[in-house]
Amino acid sequence: MNIQTPVRLSGAEESLVAQLESVGATDAAERLRGIGLPTRRIETYHYTDLKTLLGKIPPLAGAAEAMSAPAIDIPGSYRIVVANGVVQSASTAPAGIIVGKVAGSVLTTRDDALVRLNAALASESLNLELSGSVDPVIHVDHRMEGDAVHVQSGTKIHVASGSTATIIETVSGSNAAHMGNLGSYVSLGDHAEVTHILVDLSAEAATHFATVEYRLAGSAQLRSVVINAGAHLARTNVYAEFAGELAHGDFFGLNAVDTDEHKDITIDITHAVPNTTSTELYKQVARGRGRAVFQGKINVAQDAQKTDAKMMTQGLMLSEESEILTKPELEIFADDVVCGHGATCGDLNEDWLFYLISRGIPRDEAETILIRAFLEEIVEAVENEYVAEALSGVVEGWLKKDV
Repeated sequence: MNIQTPVRLSGAEESLVAQLESVGATDAAERLRGIGLPTRRIETYHYTDLKTLLGKIPPLAGAAEAMSAPAIDIPGSYRIVVANGVVQSASTAPAGIIVGKVAGSVLTTRDDALVRLNAALASESLNLELSGSVDPVIHVDHRMEGDAVHVQSGTKIHVASGSTATIIETVSGSNAAHMGNLGSYVSLGDHAEVTHILVDLSAEAATHFATVEYRLAGSAQLRSVVINAGAHLARTNVYAEFAGELAHGDFFGLNAVDTDEHKDITIDITHAVPNTTSTELYKQVARGRGRAVFQGKINVAQDAQKTDAKMMTQGLMLSEESEILTKPELEIFADDVVCGHGATCGDLNEDWLFYLISRGIPRDEAETILIRAFLEEIVEAVENEYVAEALSGVVEGWLKKDV
């Protein structure tokens, strides 16, 4: 007879079980009690052992009593605030935008701890229906306000066939040790063109989790950008399904870490039908004792002939104590495809530094110029000038941080 050894729960796991039980999510609580949080034994969490990394869990969020200033300002944008997981009243929506709410989580069912927590604890999510040529940038401003709280929130976005839109979601709030878990689901109709950006600007003591799901119909065009520049511990999952022929996606991302921060971007992209294309470029920069993690997987289904998918990750290490961990994967079941991946990692190029210094630029300034050039390639992926300017400000803010 096989006797299964009970999982010894950490303090964080005990707190999460209690929170799940407090909202009536008994099945989720029992599952967590039985298997615990992901450890290094779970392949997709091999470099981000949540059982070890996750510390004290703050109490579940209540209503936000006060609001901090917006983390970024995008001129002319239409801003919707989601504070402590609750959609706030918004001004009258411009043409082509319908704003609503849906109960609970918007994510599809997956065998992932963060998805399961969002499904069990999110009480409501923002719902956006977009049609036509949506003119203003849509800024979904997620906040974690007040004393340290545990926030579960969500955004569901449907972009109708033939429509165009630019959406930026930011995560920020008060300077406290919050824990946030955001779920975003973005579906693109036939021939839709969408830029979707997710930026973590939460407090340095915060924990930021996010899961983004994309579904692309025929001839849809997606540009996805993820920037982790805030929390002490961050993990962003990106899932994408190419469900219609001639769909194309460009995926960009940046982990910017310092001191002893840990930030992870994990992507899982599925080309499910023939004649779809994608490019992936993810960058990581680490200084101090920071650790940056990128895991990328491209799946090509058996029927997905003529798939063209290329993935690249680049790392820049600015100290001897920093770590950059990269794991690219291809899983291909079709035989007529063009797929590949590459990875680079190193420190600043001494020849380039010498060139700048020899022209009278102080070494510190020369190093900043080269780091900025490395990071700005992600910013330049955004075509809207106001959004690109705001993201450049995020990069500048990280460059100027005291380590």
